[in-house]
Parts: sequence; structure tokens; C-alpha cells
Amino acid sequence: MKAVVLLSGGLDSTVCMAVARSRGFELYPISFNYQQRHQRELDCARRVAEHFGAARHLVIDTNMAAIGGSALTDPALGVPDGDVNRHDIPITYVPARNLIFLSYALGYAEVVGADHIFIGVNALDYSGYPDCRPEFIRLFQQLADYSTKATTADGRRIVVDTPLLGLSKKDIILLGTELGAPLELTTSCYRGGESACGSCDSCLLRLKGFAEAGLRDPIPYAGRENG
Repeated sequence: MKAVVLLSGGLDSTVCMAVARSRGFELYPISFNYQQRHQRELDCARRVAEHFGAARHLVIDTNMAAIGGSALTDPALGVPDGDVNRHDIPITYVPARNLIFLSYALGYAEVVGADHIFIGVNALDYSGYPDCRPEFIRLFQQLADYSTKATTADGRRIVVDTPLLGLSKKDIILLGTELGAPLELTTSCYRGGESACGSCDSCLLRLKGFAEAGLRDPIPYAGRENG
């Protein structure tokens, strides 16, 4: 069995990769150089792929900075400090990112003969992005069923698998720890320094999850002695 795994180098996608491995899939991770604010997440993705002995790690070059509209692609927009109680969609949202990434992953799955695409979207402890919701995944699955030669002519179904969708960040961390996911190789920081900032949305959600799990985050944070 083969699975394409969307691998950002972050906590959730790495745990998602561990889930796919635990289910016996041969791993075909796909990552994206989309002209994001920093390259640290791609460096982490490469290390994570090596850790899992991926069959092939595909890195796609694309340019979402040309679209703009996000603090993760436009250097003129600063990354704001986070707020775990925010209910609006923050400026770190990248327009249509998961739709674009899943479309690439679907094509990759068709070519390598994978029947699963794993994506680590989460609809509980997250930043409110619309393309992380179960409604989006359900509709993309319907689209995928009619989008490829594999699914329309060859009788295959390529399943979009979201094992983390209903988990809290605490539960994701506990699952990753149980499966031996290399959390120490990951990054979650939107600012992308050698040490995580500890104050952006993604860092705050990650730190909250580790605190609730009763575990120490193994990555370094700026101004914190032990991460």
C-alpha cells in the first residue's frame, strides 16, 4: 500500500506521517516551496522524511507569494502575536493553500499508485483556517472522485485521510509520542527562526498542547532555557 502524505515539517503533518506508517503504508511525502516567509519548515520536512525512510520525498516549487494576502508569503505583512481565543481568520491564512496542495497531492497519488492521501488538518486547536474544516475535506473528496483517470476510468478511489481532524493539540502530541514521531525535528513557528518565537498563533497552540499533555516540547524557543 502506498500513501501520499502532505508534509510541511510541522507537528501535525509529522504525526500524520507516523499514523500512515503505523498503518503499514509506504510513504510518499510531498512538500511545497511556495515562496513562504522562511525555509526552515522545508528543512524540517526533509529531515522528517529521512527519519521515516520515505520512498520518495517530492518538493514542489510554486509561487503563492505572487498572490499575496498572507503574512506567511508577503514580507510587508508582519506576523502578529497569537491569540488562542481568536475567532476570526488571522492574516497568516494563505488563500486556498490546502486546495492547491491537495490538488498536487492527488496528481502525485495517481502517478505513484497511492490510494490514500494523508493530510494533518485539525478543526479543534487550530487558527480558524477555512480549509482545515471537515466540510472542506468532504467536498474535496467528492471532487477527487471525479478528477482523475484513476478514479473515473480505472476504478480506483483515492481517499483523503484526515486522522487528526477531530483531535485536540494535546491528543495529537500524545498520539505522536505513542507512535514515536520525531517531534524534535519539527517546527511550528510562523516566524521561522532557529529558535521558535513562542508568541505567534502556531507556537502558542503548540505550547498549550504540550502543557496540557504534561510533556516538554523538545524544540528550542527564544528566551526559554528548555523550550
